[in-house]
Amino acid sequence: MAAVEKSDMSIKTVAIVGCGIGRSHIVEGYLPHSDKFKVVAICDLNAERLAAVGDEFGIVRRTTSFEELLADDTIDIIDICTPPGIHLEQVVAALAAGKHVVCEKPLTGSLAGVDAIMEAEKTARGVLMPIFQYRYGDGIQKAKRIIDAGIAGKAYTASVETFWLRKPEYYAVPWRGKWATELGGVLVTHALHLHDMLMHLMGPAARVFGRVATRVNDIEVEDCASASLLMENGAFVSLSCTLGSQEQISRLRLHFENVTFESTHEPYTPGKDPWKIIAANDDVRAKIDRVVGDWQPVAPRFTTQMGQFHAFLSGQGPLPVTTVDARRALELVTAIYQSSDSGAEVPLPVGPDSPKYADWRARTKQR
Repeated sequence: MAAVEKSDMSIKTVAIVGCGIGRSHIVEGYLPHSDKFKVVAICDLNAERLAAVGDEFGIVRRTTSFEELLADDTIDIIDICTPPGIHLEQVVAALAAGKHVVCEKPLTGSLAGVDAIMEAEKTARGVLMPIFQYRYGDGIQKAKRIIDAGIAGKAYTASVETFWLRKPEYYAVPWRGKWATELGGVLVTHALHLHDMLMHLMGPAARVFGRVATRVNDIEVEDCASASLLMENGAFVSLSCTLGSQEQISRLRLHFENVTFESTHEPYTPGKDPWKIIAANDDVRAKIDRVVGDWQPVAPRFTTQMGQFHAFLSGQGPLPVTTVDARRALELVTAIYQSSDSGAEVPLPVGPDSPKYADWRARTKQR
């Protein structure tokens, strides 16, 4: 990854590519930081959506040409919000054009693709920031501070539940529900957020056993999955996800030696308070109070991630999400698919010797 060599507090110019989730990037990510970013162009193949988003936010420059944006030296950041199947080629092209790049999840559809991006980063003038906006909010950030301070102690177990609802009309969008264009189902498009939150707090997995199935909708990709993880720190973790829950819930519950954490159950803002932070005793509670007693509110989702991205570009802090983070999340996806196909536990790291390394869709069972 290229380093930012000097402090630059200037307003960064942004081009949004894909005005679906790209609209949320504008509303939550860039407008709250109007002193740091200016969205100067939008790109979409859907003329109606392009006009609607452009009119809503007063963005004059509208184009259907990604290449046009790459050639424009006045654009600092290319924000990629297109369907997953074209992320890899667009990220590599934007880096080659010398742009900073923001890319929605999933970053790409294979570990080989992630590794190709990491190679491209080595010589790029710009930097890449993958999107993992669920890391941000008061609840998860307090938990992270307590764990990093060593107060939580040994990790025991955790459970992560992504219980969402997606009906047939959701899959009326042509690229959804298909291996070629969505790249995967609930593991890739939905639960990836919570699984990243788990590893953000508890570290990486060491061994994975998983199952996937298509049980809810008439689609190619999986919409139900479960997995059992052994983490590198020795903790046991269970993951379960479905797109057939009549009540939508996102929930993490993490048990440590001295503290139990439980997230809010809000499906799309699980990083926000109120989180349960249950101390083992009064002494632990006193330590927690000292660590978070001066807490300053953390805006959820894109607002904080984009703010921290500008701080990094200005030499004022670390890159908030890296390609290494994206690879770790996609390595877990790869391992679950491989385990489901083989019926065997999969050790991590997953490398080129894996049958799923080059493309996790290869020989994936259709149920």
